[in-house]
Amino acid sequence: MGRRSGAGSPRPAGGVPVKIRVDADKCQGHARCYALVPELFSVDDYGQSSVIGDGNVPAELEDKARLAIANCPEYAIEETG
Repeated sequence: MGRRSGAGSPRPAGGVPVKIRVDADKCQGHARCYALVPELFSVDDYGQSSVIGDGNVPAELEDKARLAIANCPEYAIEETG
């Protein structure tokens, strides 16, 4: 039997990795992204968010990264890859 797709399943062979970035000019410091996915985002003392590392999202965090994108009130987080 084949594997099921969905949350928790590995990226298919040849799948495109997800990459994200935070537009610092748009970020207003709500820190919702950090509250949702602290594994991917850090915040400074003012709540301004940045992506941890190079922005590449591990396959198991892709759904959470998209949740953070959808919950940013300033549309400051972008999926770039």
